[in-house]
Amino acid sequence: MPAPKSVEQRYAKLLKEVNRHRHLYYVLDAPEIADTAYDELEKELFDIEARYPKLVAPDSPSQRVGGEPLPGFKKVRHAVAQWSFNDAFTPEEMREFDVRVRRMLSQGESLGTKDSPWEIEYTCELKIDGLKVVFTYKKGMLATAATRGDGVVGEDVTHNIKTIASVPLSLTRPIDLVVEGEVWMSEKSLHKINALRQVQGESAFANPRNAAAGSIRQLDPKVAASRNLDTFMYDVAQTSEELPATQHEELLYMRELGFKVNPHHVLVGSIEDVIQYWEKWKSQNKAQGYWIDGIVVKVNERKFQEALGHTGKAPRFAVAFKFPAQQVTTVVEGIVLQVGRTGVLTPVAHLRPVVVAGSTVSRATLHNEDEITRLDVRIGDTVVLQKAGDVIPDIVKVLTELRTGKEKPYRWPTRVPECGGAGLIERIPGEAAWRCVAKNSFAVRRRVLRHFCSRGALNIEGLGTKTVDLLLEQGLVQSFDDFFTLKEGDLLALDGFAEVSAKKLVDSIKRAARHIPLSRLLAGLSVPHVGEETALLLARHYKTIDAVADAQEDELARIGGVGEVMAKAIHDFFRETVNRELIKRLKKVLHIVNPDFAARLDLTKLPLWGKTFVLTGTMENLSRDEAKEKIRKRGGNVSSSVSKKTTYVVAGEEAGSKLGAAEALGVKVLSEAEFLKLLH
Repeated sequence: MPAPKSVEQRYAKLLKEVNRHRHLYYVLDAPEIADTAYDELEKELFDIEARYPKLVAPDSPSQRVGGEPLPGFKKVRHAVAQWSFNDAFTPEEMREFDVRVRRMLSQGESLGTKDSPWEIEYTCELKIDGLKVVFTYKKGMLATAATRGDGVVGEDVTHNIKTIASVPLSLTRPIDLVVEGEVWMSEKSLHKINALRQVQGESAFANPRNAAAGSIRQLDPKVAASRNLDTFMYDVAQTSEELPATQHEELLYMRELGFKVNPHHVLVGSIEDVIQYWEKWKSQNKAQGYWIDGIVVKVNERKFQEALGHTGKAPRFAVAFKFPAQQVTTVVEGIVLQVGRTGVLTPVAHLRPVVVAGSTVSRATLHNEDEITRLDVRIGDTVVLQKAGDVIPDIVKVLTELRTGKEKPYRWPTRVPECGGAGLIERIPGEAAWRCVAKNSFAVRRRVLRHFCSRGALNIEGLGTKTVDLLLEQGLVQSFDDFFTLKEGDLLALDGFAEVSAKKLVDSIKRAARHIPLSRLLAGLSVPHVGEETALLLARHYKTIDAVADAQEDELARIGGVGEVMAKAIHDFFRETVNRELIKRLKKVLHIVNPDFAARLDLTKLPLWGKTFVLTGTMENLSRDEAKEKIRKRGGNVSSSVSKKTTYVVAGEEAGSKLGAAEALGVKVLSEAEFLKLLH
């Protein structure tokens, strides 16, 4: 039934007024009427929509939460490439940034005035610790909202973004627009959500950033709607109108269109003013109720921005000036030695549990004996702990002034029971590391067996760490070949196994045994210094496992990427009688194939032949293993460390120290988008 003209007119006025009051409340934080009065207006609007569904406007508040959950996320190709910022951590790095900006501008076409050619201003904005989202509007209406993804393709999360009250479903005028902003959650909301999750037996979110990201990636929009998310917009990527001439004007432009913009941005005239702004906010990074992990500094003039341009991954006209890594204090309650799969011993500090960078930490590696000596860390010491890159717990300092005299220096032992046999240990010649003398301890065997079955080696489905440990503890496996002689009846006596699960595991092992690539077998044998890449090099060079075992040391050393140290380790491993016997037994239970050798003569014709890649950070569209496989299929090599021989470093999100090493050595850095383009 069509709505009467008078109802249509009333609905149009109500919609305009309701949306105006929502904007005042959620965006400007300046309500004009009481909540009860607003509720009455909204109720009348919804009542009209219920009676006349054809009247419902796409920007009505009723359209913010969809009905049914989505089956999955669609991919969205960004209209404008999405960049990430380079980081600075110290005032000196910011001064260097300022010098670099001025030098690059002076080398290009002059953009200044005759009297004052290089009066550079900077805008400073708070760097909100949330999730970046790209918003696209068509004729003033929200069309899509997508995650950053790899900078080229993201995920469509429009159904969840519509639930956020500060996101305008329609703009103040009907233009086409692409804007970028941050979706964030307040600490107050995080505490409420975590309290509820605890009652429901669910794990708590570590920090507001994780909570916001988890909420936006829900398939059911009702979940996102319940999370009280908010936004700040900070960049206009594209508009059908004329772009503002400066970044400062751009922020005002977005407010004019109806977006929520963080109010704490400033325009300054020098890099020293930038540093002063940073100093102010690094001590107030939680004062606003949302997390801030630094400031974003941009050259204000758009004509200067365009002249400076971009590198392969970031704009040259902007930088993220990060706050120092969060540091906390805690107490070292003990130091234990962890036995690695090759028998190398790593000292680990057991700490009084403490929350740092949003998560609870109770352990931190001390790396080796030399690091313990350098820090002079003792059991009972109060230490300063930080997360390197907000990920890895690291002890950076001992507060010696707090010592009471009861602290106990750590004495490096001469025997470690977990090493098996007499428990003897030895320092590896020329290295800071120690290792077990005995090579067949329970601890070592457990790690070796786990590795053999893992994704990086034979990748046997069903043989996870717990199952491997159980089989070893019950004496069902002692060596690699034992896995392939297991019977269903052997497993039925074990906890957690019944007829169906026992059959499933045995079938999985049989499937794996029918087709074992030589490179994966070599990676799984725990040969010292031989990981996935070296294993692949050996498989490309030698046709069979016997050929590898019989190779001479000097012959191995001549293989590009192996070298003398690695060649000696490989040669010595296969000269040991116990390992040669192992290979004989494995050949009886495995069908070993070598597709890499068959293809090696054609590798020189592949597009990435002779190129070496190093991967760092997390990629949106590829796992680390998938990226390695794509490189290898195209003839390239993957290395775990950056050197002058590295061709490319592929930097994903939260890239680590390898990115800095690449920049220091002048190695070309690829973003995920550039890497994917190179693969195609």
